Formats: sequence, structure tokens, C-alpha cells
Amino acid sequence: MVFIRVTISGVSKDYRTVWMKGNSVFMINQPMIPHKFEVVEFECYRDTARAISEMVVRGAGAIGAAGGYALAQAALEAPDDGFLEFVREAEQVINGTRPTAQDLFYATHRVMESVCEVEDVNGARKAAVDEAQRIADENVHAGEMIGKYGVDLIRDKMRVLTHCNAGWLAFVDWGSAIAPVYAAKRCGRNVFVYVDETRPRCQGARLTAWELCNEGVNHAVIADNASGYYMRKGNVDIVIVGADRVACNGDVANKVGTYEKAVLAHENGIPFYVAAPVSTFDLSCRSGDDIPIEERCEDEVLSMFGWSSELSRMVNVRVAPEGSHALNPAFDVTPAKYIKGIITDAGIVKADKKAIGKLF
Repeated sequence: MVFIRVTISGVSKDYRTVWMKGNSVFMINQPMIPHKFEVVEFECYRDTARAISEMVVRGAGAIGAAGGYALAQAALEAPDDGFLEFVREAEQVINGTRPTAQDLFYATHRVMESVCEVEDVNGARKAAVDEAQRIADENVHAGEMIGKYGVDLIRDKMRVLTHCNAGWLAFVDWGSAIAPVYAAKRCGRNVFVYVDETRPRCQGARLTAWELCNEGVNHAVIADNASGYYMRKGNVDIVIVGADRVACNGDVANKVGTYEKAVLAHENGIPFYVAAPVSTFDLSCRSGDDIPIEERCEDEVLSMFGWSSELSRMVNVRVAPEGSHALNPAFDVTPAKYIKGIITDAGIVKADKKAIGKLF
């Protein structure tokens, strides 16, 4: 296991990104990182769903696990009379939180199936909780396997570029794109990571950099529009990113800006890999054109959220003129032709329909 190891007041403790205990779901409060570490508790499914929507938890695998737990909470909350209707309504609420994230629908579908397979209400409640926990545990294993399959891509002294956060905090543990980096580091290889800041929410600068600091991996945060500069200079050996949904033809939806990195890598002869578990594949999507792209609040672009040393708290600062508006797609689609391979928990596959079909 890797685990998120956090040291507070000289005491180290290992955490998962999201977990369930009793009727409550617990999460690391990601918007507060790296300036403050705290765990938040959500006692009902609607609050957990709101936390997914507001990105208290984010990242493909972590969203999926949180969604599974939220539906398990709904099963625990549901009255005996009208039990199934209550849970089905909750499923719709949870599924509406992040429309691009395939792992979310994968998790809620599995929990819903487990509920429907048991006739008595108490048995259905237990089945929901058990299935949600199983999904979370599988996500940990998937991240570990992605690391094992991807580690051979990273040689000693290699320079890796990544975009957004696809590490510990994006999964229940281990992560996807950063899992091979962690595995390489633990094999004794010297690895350097270029960390795209990833506007507008800066998940690279805030989350990936924080993770790499904890793991002792050499890295530098760079502006999103600086990656082409380092690629053209020959300073990047490989690009590895995560994914929020993979279509059956190998097209991939990931954090907005990923497409640009793929085109730049192609232009400069740099291998571009996507890391994603099989749970992120959506065989109902024929191509990336079928993937719904989430549009988020314009305030994320018009403002910056960060730590004020003067006030000793997190603050929101507007950076655009009053009266200006913004467009804020959360994801873009990278065509399969730019992807050298997809690192999955079942091995590295080509980004094409035939290879992906063999996974299933």
C-alpha cells in the first residue's frame, strides 16, 4: 500500500481519500490542501452528493467510491415503506453531481444492482454497504496494479509531465497517472515530475505537488502554458495523465487542457500515455463525441482560491474585471490517435476498439 501519509504535530497517520464508517462518509477536504489538512464527515447521502458536486472529493476513482458510499447511505436512510423508490431517487441525485465521471455511474449501478438482488429491506441495506466497500477496495487494488504495469515505462532519471491530479487524492489510494511514478520511486529510480498547475482549480499545483512532497519525489510546478516550452527543449521524456471516461474507440475525456498536452507531445515525438482502470471505460460511448462534458461555474475562472498569509485563512480573490464572463468546461477529449497506450489495472493496451474490446 502507498496510503496518504500525513504528519501533524510530529505524528504520522495513513489515510484513504474517502471511507465509510457507520452511516457516515468521511473525506479528506481537498479544497483546503495543501494549506490545511482536515477530514470532513457527511451523515446523509444528500450531503455526500453535494460534497462530490462541490469537489470536496474529486478524481475519477475517488468520485466513484464516494458515489457508491452515498448510495449505500441512501439505502440506510430509506424507509421500509417505499424503500426501493427512495434509493432509486437517490441514485439519480448522485448521478447528477458529475456528468463526465464514468466511475460514478459504474459505482452507483453496482450498488443499485446489489440492492435489487435482495428481497428483504435489511438485507438490501447490508448488500449496499458491502458492495460500496468492495468498490472502494477494488479501486485501491486497481491503482496498485496500474503502478505495477506502468513502472517499466519510467526509467531512471526520467522526466515525466502530468496534468491535473491523478494520484492518491484522485483514487481511494495509489492513483492512476502518478501510480507508476510512486512505483518507480520505490524501486529506487530517480524521477522528476513537471506538474501542470491546472487552472482553473489548480489541482496540479495544490494536490499533485502536495502528494509528491509527501512521497519525496523531485518535481516543479509549471504554468499550464509552459509545458510546450519544456517539450520543445527536449526536457520531457514521457507524458502520463489520468482519465474520467474512456470511449470504446480509445478517445479519452480528462481535465481540460489534456488535449493540448497530447497534441504538443505528438508534435515533439514524446510518448503520451493515459492511466485508467477498466471501471473508467464506457463501452456505450462509440467515441469521444458521445462523452458529456461538464460545464462548471464561471466563478472558478474569474477568481482564484488560495491561502492568505495575512488573514491566515483561505480566501477567494477575483482576477477578472467586473462585468466579464467566463466559459468553464471541466474536461476535454483527446482523440485516440494521440495516445500511445492506456495503462490499466489489466495491463497496457492500445487506444483502439479492438484492444479495448479484449479487456471486456
